[in-house]
Amino acid sequence: MSTTTVDPTARKVPPLGGFNLTMLRIELMRMLRNRRTVIFTLVLPAALYFAITGSDKDWDKPAGSGNQAAYILISMALYGAALTAASCGSMVALERALGWSRQLRLTPLNPVSYILVKALVALTMGAFAIAVVNACGIFQGRAEMPTDVWVVSAVVTLFCTLTFAALGVFVGYVVPGENAMQILGPGLALLSFLGGVFWPLTEGSAVWHVAVFTPMYGVAEVARAPLTHELPWYAAVNAALWLAIFVGGAAWRMGKDTARV
Repeated sequence: MSTTTVDPTARKVPPLGGFNLTMLRIELMRMLRNRRTVIFTLVLPAALYFAITGSDKDWDKPAGSGNQAAYILISMALYGAALTAASCGSMVALERALGWSRQLRLTPLNPVSYILVKALVALTMGAFAIAVVNACGIFQGRAEMPTDVWVVSAVVTLFCTLTFAALGVFVGYVVPGENAMQILGPGLALLSFLGGVFWPLTEGSAVWHVAVFTPMYGVAEVARAPLTHELPWYAAVNAALWLAIFVGGAAWRMGKDTARV
Protein backbone atom coordinates (compact mmCIF):
# COMPACT_ATOMS: atom_id res chain seq x y z
CA MET A 1 0.00 0.00 0.00
CA SER A 2 1.37 3.37 -0.99
CA THR A 3 0.97 6.49 1.07
CA THR A 4 0.75 10.03 -0.17
CA THR A 5 2.59 12.75 1.64
CA VAL A 6 1.50 16.37 1.40
CA ASP A 7 4.06 19.11 1.35
CA PRO A 8 2.64 21.89 3.54
CA THR A 9 4.73 24.46 1.69
CA ALA A 10 2.97 23.54 -1.56
CA ARG A 11 -0.31 25.14 -0.46
CA LYS A 12 -1.01 28.10 -2.70
CA VAL A 13 -1.44 31.48 -1.11
CA PRO A 14 -4.76 32.97 -2.27
CA PRO A 15 -4.72 36.10 -4.44
CA LEU A 16 -4.38 39.42 -2.57
CA GLY A 17 -3.34 37.54 0.55
CA GLY A 18 -6.86 36.19 1.06
CA PHE A 19 -8.65 39.54 0.78
CA ASN A 20 -12.03 39.19 -0.93
CA LEU A 21 -15.34 41.02 -1.15
CA THR A 22 -17.27 38.17 0.48
CA MET A 23 -15.25 38.50 3.66
CA LEU A 24 -15.71 42.25 3.57
CA ARG A 25 -19.49 41.89 3.16
CA ILE A 26 -19.70 39.43 6.06
CA GLU A 27 -17.74 41.79 8.32
CA LEU A 28 -20.01 44.70 7.37
CA MET A 29 -23.20 42.73 8.00
CA ARG A 30 -21.84 41.59 11.35
CA MET A 31 -21.26 45.18 12.40
CA LEU A 32 -24.69 46.33 11.21
CA ARG A 33 -26.37 43.58 13.24
CA ASN A 34 -24.68 44.89 16.38
CA ARG A 35 -27.22 47.16 18.11
CA ARG A 36 -24.59 49.03 20.09
CA THR A 37 -22.71 49.86 16.90
CA VAL A 38 -25.89 51.08 15.20
CA ILE A 39 -26.60 53.36 18.17
CA PHE A 40 -23.07 54.76 18.03
CA THR A 41 -23.31 55.19 14.26
CA LEU A 42 -26.81 56.49 13.66
CA VAL A 43 -28.27 57.78 16.92
CA LEU A 44 -25.64 59.21 19.28
CA PRO A 45 -23.84 61.68 16.94
CA ALA A 46 -27.14 63.02 15.59
CA ALA A 47 -28.60 63.35 19.08
CA LEU A 48 -25.52 65.27 20.25
CA TYR A 49 -25.69 67.59 17.25
CA PHE A 50 -29.34 68.41 17.89
CA ALA A 51 -28.71 68.79 21.64
CA ILE A 52 -25.87 71.28 21.13
CA THR A 53 -27.28 73.32 18.25
CA GLY A 54 -30.82 73.22 19.66
CA SER A 55 -29.89 75.82 22.30
CA ASP A 56 -30.64 79.53 21.97
CA LYS A 57 -27.05 80.41 21.18
CA ASP A 58 -26.48 82.49 18.06
CA TRP A 59 -25.22 79.76 15.73
CA ASP A 60 -25.21 82.12 12.74
CA LYS A 61 -21.99 83.78 13.87
CA PRO A 62 -19.29 83.34 11.20
CA ALA A 63 -16.73 80.54 11.45
CA GLY A 64 -14.39 80.45 8.49
CA SER A 65 -16.41 80.21 5.31
CA GLY A 66 -19.51 79.07 7.22
CA ASN A 67 -21.13 79.56 10.61
CA GLN A 68 -20.70 78.09 14.08
CA ALA A 69 -23.43 75.51 13.49
CA ALA A 70 -21.34 74.16 10.60
CA TYR A 71 -18.31 74.07 12.93
CA ILE A 72 -20.25 71.92 15.41
CA LEU A 73 -21.65 69.73 12.61
CA ILE A 74 -18.14 68.77 11.43
CA SER A 75 -17.06 68.15 15.01
CA MET A 76 -20.02 65.87 15.76
CA ALA A 77 -19.49 63.98 12.50
CA LEU A 78 -15.88 63.38 13.53
CA TYR A 79 -16.89 62.24 17.02
CA GLY A 80 -19.49 59.80 15.69
CA ALA A 81 -17.16 58.43 13.03
CA ALA A 82 -14.32 58.08 15.56
CA LEU A 83 -16.56 56.10 17.94
CA THR A 84 -17.74 53.88 15.11
CA ALA A 85 -14.26 53.26 13.72
CA ALA A 86 -12.89 52.47 17.17
CA SER A 87 -15.77 50.07 17.76
CA CYS A 88 -15.04 48.29 14.47
CA GLY A 89 -11.36 48.00 15.31
CA SER A 90 -11.97 46.79 18.85
CA MET A 91 -13.97 43.82 17.55
CA VAL A 92 -10.66 41.96 17.37
CA ALA A 93 -10.89 41.63 21.17
CA LEU A 94 -14.12 39.65 20.90
CA GLU A 95 -12.74 37.62 18.01
CA ARG A 96 -9.72 36.70 20.09
CA ALA A 97 -11.92 35.74 23.04
CA LEU A 98 -14.05 33.48 20.83
CA GLY A 99 -11.00 31.91 19.17
CA TRP A 100 -11.94 33.23 15.72
CA SER A 101 -8.68 35.12 15.23
CA ARG A 102 -6.76 31.93 16.06
CA GLN A 103 -8.71 30.07 13.39
CA LEU A 104 -7.89 32.78 10.87
CA ARG A 105 -4.18 32.49 11.67
CA LEU A 106 -4.35 28.82 10.66
CA THR A 107 -5.50 29.86 7.18
CA PRO A 108 -3.41 31.43 4.39
CA LEU A 109 -5.04 34.80 5.19
CA ASN A 110 -2.33 37.46 5.21
CA PRO A 111 -2.34 39.67 8.35
CA VAL A 112 -2.14 42.76 6.10
CA SER A 113 -5.32 41.66 4.31
CA TYR A 114 -7.01 41.11 7.66
CA ILE A 115 -6.14 44.64 8.79
CA LEU A 116 -7.21 46.01 5.38
CA VAL A 117 -10.66 44.45 5.81
CA LYS A 118 -10.94 45.98 9.29
CA ALA A 119 -9.91 49.40 7.93
CA LEU A 120 -12.45 49.26 5.09
CA VAL A 121 -15.22 48.23 7.47
CA ALA A 122 -14.27 51.09 9.81
CA LEU A 123 -14.28 53.56 6.90
CA THR A 124 -17.66 52.34 5.67
CA MET A 125 -19.27 52.52 9.10
CA GLY A 126 -17.63 55.89 9.69
CA ALA A 127 -19.11 57.11 6.41
CA PHE A 128 -22.57 56.14 7.67
CA ALA A 129 -22.03 58.20 10.85
CA ILE A 130 -20.80 61.21 8.89
CA ALA A 131 -23.69 60.96 6.43
CA VAL A 132 -26.27 60.83 9.23
CA VAL A 133 -24.89 63.92 11.00
CA ASN A 134 -24.68 65.84 7.72
CA ALA A 135 -28.23 64.84 6.85
CA CYS A 136 -29.35 66.14 10.26
CA GLY A 137 -27.56 69.41 9.56
CA ILE A 138 -29.34 69.78 6.22
CA PHE A 139 -32.69 68.89 7.79
CA GLN A 140 -32.29 71.35 10.67
CA GLY A 141 -31.10 74.12 8.39
CA ARG A 142 -28.83 75.95 10.85
CA ALA A 143 -25.48 74.83 9.45
CA GLU A 144 -24.31 76.98 6.56
CA MET A 145 -21.19 76.51 4.44
CA PRO A 146 -20.41 76.30 0.72
CA THR A 147 -21.23 72.98 -0.95
CA ASP A 148 -17.61 72.25 -1.82
CA VAL A 149 -16.57 72.84 1.81
CA TRP A 150 -19.38 70.54 2.94
CA VAL A 151 -18.15 67.73 0.68
CA VAL A 152 -14.41 68.20 1.31
CA SER A 153 -14.84 68.36 5.09
CA ALA A 154 -16.87 65.13 5.05
CA VAL A 155 -14.18 63.32 3.03
CA VAL A 156 -11.34 64.64 5.21
CA THR A 157 -13.26 63.68 8.35
CA LEU A 158 -13.72 60.17 6.99
CA PHE A 159 -9.99 59.62 6.51
CA CYS A 160 -9.26 61.12 9.93
CA THR A 161 -11.21 58.23 11.46
CA LEU A 162 -8.45 55.81 10.43
CA THR A 163 -6.56 57.03 13.50
CA PHE A 164 -9.30 55.70 15.76
CA ALA A 165 -9.75 52.49 13.80
CA ALA A 166 -6.07 51.82 14.55
CA LEU A 167 -6.65 52.77 18.18
CA GLY A 168 -9.53 50.29 18.35
CA VAL A 169 -7.39 47.48 16.94
CA PHE A 170 -4.57 48.31 19.37
CA VAL A 171 -6.90 48.29 22.39
CA GLY A 172 -8.59 45.15 21.06
CA TYR A 173 -5.28 43.28 21.19
CA VAL A 174 -4.49 44.58 24.68
CA VAL A 175 -7.84 44.38 26.49
CA PRO A 176 -9.74 41.08 26.74
CA GLY A 177 -13.23 40.45 25.35
CA GLU A 178 -15.98 43.07 25.35
CA ASN A 179 -14.09 45.28 27.82
CA ALA A 180 -12.41 47.03 24.89
CA MET A 181 -15.37 49.22 23.97
CA GLN A 182 -16.21 49.84 27.61
CA ILE A 183 -12.82 51.54 27.81
CA LEU A 184 -12.87 53.19 24.39
CA GLY A 185 -16.35 54.74 24.72
CA PRO A 186 -15.74 56.86 27.84
CA GLY A 187 -12.10 57.34 26.83
CA LEU A 188 -12.99 58.89 23.48
CA ALA A 189 -15.63 61.10 25.12
CA LEU A 190 -13.01 62.42 27.55
CA LEU A 191 -10.47 62.93 24.76
CA SER A 192 -13.10 64.80 22.74
CA PHE A 193 -13.78 67.17 25.63
CA LEU A 194 -10.08 67.75 26.15
CA GLY A 195 -9.36 67.99 22.42
CA GLY A 196 -11.86 70.76 21.69
CA VAL A 197 -14.29 68.68 19.66
CA PHE A 198 -17.44 69.91 21.41
CA TRP A 199 -16.53 73.61 21.52
CA PRO A 200 -13.77 75.90 20.20
CA LEU A 201 -10.71 76.28 22.42
CA THR A 202 -9.11 79.61 23.27
CA GLU A 203 -5.48 79.50 22.18
CA GLY A 204 -3.16 79.94 25.13
CA SER A 205 -5.70 78.86 27.74
CA ALA A 206 -4.94 76.15 30.31
CA VAL A 207 -7.21 73.65 28.54
CA TRP A 208 -5.60 74.46 25.18
CA HIS A 209 -2.14 73.62 26.54
CA VAL A 210 -3.45 70.17 27.46
CA ALA A 211 -5.51 69.72 24.30
CA VAL A 212 -2.63 70.13 21.84
CA PHE A 213 -1.14 66.85 23.12
CA THR A 214 -4.34 64.77 22.90
CA PRO A 215 -5.21 62.48 19.95
CA MET A 216 -8.48 64.28 19.20
CA TYR A 217 -7.06 67.78 18.88
CA GLY A 218 -5.04 67.27 15.70
CA VAL A 219 -7.64 65.31 13.74
CA ALA A 220 -10.37 67.78 14.77
CA GLU A 221 -8.30 70.67 13.42
CA VAL A 222 -7.62 68.74 10.20
CA ALA A 223 -11.31 67.85 9.77
CA ARG A 224 -12.40 71.47 10.27
CA ALA A 225 -9.61 72.99 8.15
CA PRO A 226 -11.75 73.11 4.93
CA LEU A 227 -14.21 75.29 6.89
CA THR A 228 -11.86 77.40 9.01
CA HIS A 229 -9.05 77.64 6.40
CA GLU A 230 -6.63 77.27 9.30
CA LEU A 231 -4.38 74.34 10.15
CA PRO A 232 -1.58 75.11 12.63
CA TRP A 233 1.58 73.13 12.01
CA TYR A 234 1.47 71.62 15.51
CA ALA A 235 -2.06 70.32 14.84
CA ALA A 236 -0.88 68.57 11.66
CA VAL A 237 2.08 67.08 13.53
CA ASN A 238 -0.26 65.97 16.32
CA ALA A 239 -2.57 64.17 13.85
CA ALA A 240 0.30 62.45 11.99
CA LEU A 241 2.09 61.45 15.18
CA TRP A 242 -0.92 59.86 16.87
CA LEU A 243 -1.82 57.99 13.67
CA ALA A 244 1.72 56.58 13.55
CA ILE A 245 1.60 55.65 17.24
CA PHE A 246 -1.72 53.82 17.01
CA VAL A 247 -0.87 52.04 13.74
CA GLY A 248 2.52 51.04 15.15
CA GLY A 249 0.92 49.85 18.39
CA ALA A 250 -1.70 47.82 16.53
CA ALA A 251 0.95 46.22 14.28
CA TRP A 252 3.16 45.44 17.28
CA ARG A 253 0.37 43.79 19.27
CA MET A 254 -0.87 41.88 16.24
CA GLY A 255 2.66 40.61 15.59
CA LYS A 256 2.97 39.36 19.17
CA ASP A 257 -0.45 37.73 18.98
CA THR A 258 0.32 36.06 15.64
CA ALA A 259 3.65 34.76 16.94
CA ARG A 260 1.87 32.56 19.47
CA VAL A 261 0.73 30.16 16.73
